Amino acid sequence: MALKLMFITNDKHVAKIAERNGVNWIFIDLEINGKLERQGHLDTVISRHNIEDVKNIKSVLTRSQLLVRINPIYKGTEDEIDKVIEYGSDIIMLPYFKSKNEVEMFINYINGRAKACLLLETREAVVNLDTILSIPGIDYIHIGLNDLHLSYGMKFMFELIADGTVDRLCQKIGKYKIPYGFGGIAQLGRGDLKAEYILGEHYRLGSSMVILSRSFCDVSKVNGLREIEEVFYHGIRAIRELELDLSHRDRAFFEWNKKITNEKIDEITKRLRSK
Repeated sequence: MALKLMFITNDKHVAKIAERNGVNWIFIDLEINGKLERQGHLDTVISRHNIEDVKNIKSVLTRSQLLVRINPIYKGTEDEIDKVIEYGSDIIMLPYFKSKNEVEMFINYINGRAKACLLLETREAVVNLDTILSIPGIDYIHIGLNDLHLSYGMKFMFELIADGTVDRLCQKIGKYKIPYGFGGIAQLGRGDLKAEYILGEHYRLGSSMVILSRSFCDVSKVNGLREIEEVFYHGIRAIRELELDLSHRDRAFFEWNKKITNEKIDEITKRLRSK
């Protein structure tokens, strides 16, 4: 089964392009509380989306679902959830939770009005995962490699694949029949750790979803909507073609891919630690 692809944007034109080319979930990112402190020193995107973007993006979508990442639990969470549901969110994502209590509050506030997606990205959430998974009403779990690797004091987010953490988490979540995914990918053939290897790991681990990262299509660096359309058309087509190939591969291939992926991750990690 093809992975659900997510792309973060609050631009109507880009959202339509992404939808037209097969992105399943358009992603509005409202999370700002505490994020600058955690990630301000990294080359990561800290979105400046606002709640009106939920309504605006929903108005142009006809096939793709709208996912909204809210802020971690705070005194305004219930109002925030009510508003994003009113504005048309299909799926609501809770980031940076640590306890069963936070997840129960989140599920209760949604009250079945939208799908509930957890962003698993803290050490505390990993420790408490068994009790968290027992809560009814969790529709999806995405393992957030960015904050989670920071939580463990690691240098490279994909170390969590090489050290077996992602394997263990996927096995636990899988026992509860909750669809899960992890991390993000760039265009095929790009970067030190190529997306081909990561997609192989998604298939080996039974993943259901992945984020198309900023490096898949950095709209701030692409020259106009026509070029953005080209990037999405060719980029997603290449991903789907690789997925078709992966769907026919045997266990030996995935063990080989795992070995190569881990070797690449170790090389990159050593290089980062030596700086």
